[in-house]
Amino acid sequence: MDLSSLQALAANNDWTAIFPELLLGCLALVLLGLEIVLPRDLHRHLPVVALLGVLAILPSQIISFTVGFVEGESFNGLLYHSREGQLMRVFFLLSALLTGVLGTVSLAKQKVAHTEFYHILLVVTAAMMLLVQSNHFVMLFVALETVTIGLYVLVGYFRTSPYSLEAGLKYLILGALSSAILLFGIALLYGVAGNPALPGHTGAAMNFDALRNFLAHNPHHFLASVGIVLVLAGVAFKIAAFPFQIWVPDVYQGAPTPVTAFLAVASKGAGFLVLLILARTFAPCAWLLAPVLTLMAGATILFGSLAALTQHNVKRLMGLSGVTHAGFLLLGVVAAGTQAMAVGAIYFYLFAYLLASFAVFGVMAQVAGANDADQELSHYAGLAKDRPFLALVLAIGLGSLAGIPPLAGFMGKLFIFIAAFKAGLYGLLAVAVVGVVISIYYYFSWIRAAFFASGIPPEGDTPARPALPPVGFMAGLVLGLLAFATVLLGFYQGVLGQWLAPR
Repeated sequence: MDLSSLQALAANNDWTAIFPELLLGCLALVLLGLEIVLPRDLHRHLPVVALLGVLAILPSQIISFTVGFVEGESFNGLLYHSREGQLMRVFFLLSALLTGVLGTVSLAKQKVAHTEFYHILLVVTAAMMLLVQSNHFVMLFVALETVTIGLYVLVGYFRTSPYSLEAGLKYLILGALSSAILLFGIALLYGVAGNPALPGHTGAAMNFDALRNFLAHNPHHFLASVGIVLVLAGVAFKIAAFPFQIWVPDVYQGAPTPVTAFLAVASKGAGFLVLLILARTFAPCAWLLAPVLTLMAGATILFGSLAALTQHNVKRLMGLSGVTHAGFLLLGVVAAGTQAMAVGAIYFYLFAYLLASFAVFGVMAQVAGANDADQELSHYAGLAKDRPFLALVLAIGLGSLAGIPPLAGFMGKLFIFIAAFKAGLYGLLAVAVVGVVISIYYYFSWIRAAFFASGIPPEGDTPARPALPPVGFMAGLVLGLLAFATVLLGFYQGVLGQWLAPR
């Protein structure tokens, strides 16, 4: 490659297109630098610096999404900047901001370093923002592994807790396995699409547009079909879809509560946007894609709903209920094959899920003691009497997750179900309704414990609920805003619904 070719490639590197990610990376480095140069007694203020930095970036991304966002490729086709990707930038920044607020509550109860937690959180957030703009398998894999490696560290961040270390080890082993499966699938697709003996072959087989064109010429090629299944299996691990959800209960229980919330919301959101991108790429192979995703969606809903029924640890319960929500979102992905409105429904569902999940995890962070993994249903007995504000936020969050009207979660499920009905997915829709009915039982058992049970006996040798400290101003403000937004979005979806309408 001559100098002029390299210059042409470099000219296509539009660094302004990834300015938010660059800002997050610089902010992460600034945190480490400040920790080195500042006196130790000022280190406690560094999390505030991280939160203010994210808060400063967020409004510009919201404005960019709503006013004149220009779609297009950059970095020679490695990235494609779409309205969907811009919306998910806002989603990840909100998730990072809320995770950081939860971190101020949970980390205060532990003897661990605080600055490094926020540093890794910022790096993972930037990687997620790049991940959902990927237009090339190399970019997708590098961004995905950056996210995953950062999450390995965050899951095992409470080094003195055997639960956290166990969770980190299990997530590492199973995550490495899923990455190997994904990489093998990518290698198969690359090899097949680059074969000059096949029609539609391309020298840019890692590019999603080129791969889609190849698959349109070879929709039934055996090795390409195997590669598609393996790639879907690798992504299914990230979204905790059946049968790749085995890691969820242990990892959710052992991880620090803020990290569990980040896994439940941000990681799931990134996985589903990647799945939507890949579904468009693999669309010529709809004969394979639709049945695989349909079976996966039905099994995920049923497994998550039934497995959550027997859980007494609320972190495990949230993990398995999150599997059910992954099934509902998969229902939307299947419907998106024929119904454009399903895409908007998926994004609305993700934002409703973000609000409700962080409300619930925020209450969990307040109730949890020094042993973060020990969070039992019995700890919430009589919460409404001791902390009525926390009980109210918990009820609103759980009600939204259960799909109770008029909360945002109900509207999210309704939009998904309407899209599925229009797509003719009647059997899968019936399974989803069964999953909703089952989920009401375990969500309302939690609410009943908080409001009506004056003394649920602990399970086995479970200790009594830790003493509840007062709710701080910042945490209380955030929890109140999350509860209010959940109610408001249930009554009025106009603005967000207009944003999410396909264009």
